[in-house]
Amino acid sequence: MVGTALTDSLTANGHFVIILSRATGNTAPLQESGRSNEQVQFAAWDIKKQTIQAGVIEKADYIIHLAGASVAQKRWTSKRKQEIADSRIQSAALLLKALRETKNSVKAVISASAIGWYGPDPAVPNPQPFTETDPADPSFLGATCRLWEASVDPISAMDKRLVKLRIGIVLSNKGGALAEFKKPLLAGIAAILGTGKQVVSWIHMDDLCRIVLHAIDNESVQGVYNAVAPQPVNNKELTLKMAKIVRGNWYLPVHVPALLLKWVLGEMSIEVLKSATVAADKIHKTGFTFLYPGIDAALNQLLKHAPDSEK
Repeated sequence: MVGTALTDSLTANGHFVIILSRATGNTAPLQESGRSNEQVQFAAWDIKKQTIQAGVIEKADYIIHLAGASVAQKRWTSKRKQEIADSRIQSAALLLKALRETKNSVKAVISASAIGWYGPDPAVPNPQPFTETDPADPSFLGATCRLWEASVDPISAMDKRLVKLRIGIVLSNKGGALAEFKKPLLAGIAAILGTGKQVVSWIHMDDLCRIVLHAIDNESVQGVYNAVAPQPVNNKELTLKMAKIVRGNWYLPVHVPALLLKWVLGEMSIEVLKSATVAADKIHKTGFTFLYPGIDAALNQLLKHAPDSEK
């Protein structure tokens, strides 16, 4: 989802994009978006075999590393947890290998991470938002993010600029979290998760893509940045605002008990119920301005411009 939107943003800004894929014959995303074949190409890589198509790294000025198995797609079994971690660490290892073994002119590497790095908000009144200097949480996602970020750290020693983006909950009308939040609304149910008091640190897809472009264009942008909107929102407020836009007054607010979520989602329910208030100050200080700093404008844009199949 992010890769497709980002490719659109990059090509609209005049960039030529090579998409690394396990299935290079699949050009459906390219055809659906109407992007020019002259601006977008597919190249093969195999993370397990640690191979990458010849000539790709030589052409690159920038590498954007988004690879990783979905955290929310399947229940967190021991096997799935290993897949989530390995897919991120091994793909980074392949990029490092290619950069070391291939003569290249890559100026910067922009690597995805996640706000799963942070633990739950401290149980004190008005806790301070998490900042980039806070340590990784010892939970599964915290440990995974720590290994994920460490896996790309050697790039800094290659005289290349390294940017790591700890991405929040991405809101898009093309799928992802927003699509899951909307499903109960089709039946007129505004499903508030647990107490609904847990803070969601989110970002509009357009702003996430703009942050990546900002990181490409500004050599001063280096290190770790939280990619979240400056105005987080709690789950109840998010759910009710969505319901109002989608259903008007025709919806019923229902709290989904935490115990039910734990039974359905297993360990993943920890993240669904976790409150994590994450600061956006550092990226803002680099001169980046959010198009959607608040949830009202973001939801209005996304839900009123959703594809017909999503309405």
